[in-house]
Amino acid sequence: MANLHQTQHHPHKNKTVATLLASVLGGLGGHRLYLRGARDRWLWVHLASVPAAAVVAAAAPGADWFYKILPLVISALVGFLEALVLGLMPDEKWDALYNAQSGRQSASHWPLALLLVLTLMVGAGMLIATISRLFDLLYTGGAYG
Repeated sequence: MANLHQTQHHPHKNKTVATLLASVLGGLGGHRLYLRGARDRWLWVHLASVPAAAVVAAAAPGADWFYKILPLVISALVGFLEALVLGLMPDEKWDALYNAQSGRQSASHWPLALLLVLTLMVGAGMLIATISRLFDLLYTGGAYG
């Protein structure tokens, strides 16, 4: 009986792509799917924000729209934070975590830096807007919006 050895291909994970996915689709766990696949528990936590928002909307139909989308907003904010963590990780550590068996080394360039600046701007703006809206709703009942 012949002993068949299959060589398993380990694709090289690009840090810029992972950061972009975390920035754009982080609220739904797109970066988690890219990096670790469908078995990643945190991917499913991100995806759970969609039915959680539906549950909030169904449980409190008269609530302000912001409360109804709050699970999605929180998941998106976590995605922005994860984008910054992934993008700022040194290439050596990145390769050790995600490309140990790919046989290639990562080399981050200026598009990643621009993406990180954009991610920080949008994420910080979203965080400030979220905090402002929550305080408006909690302390004035939404008098300012």
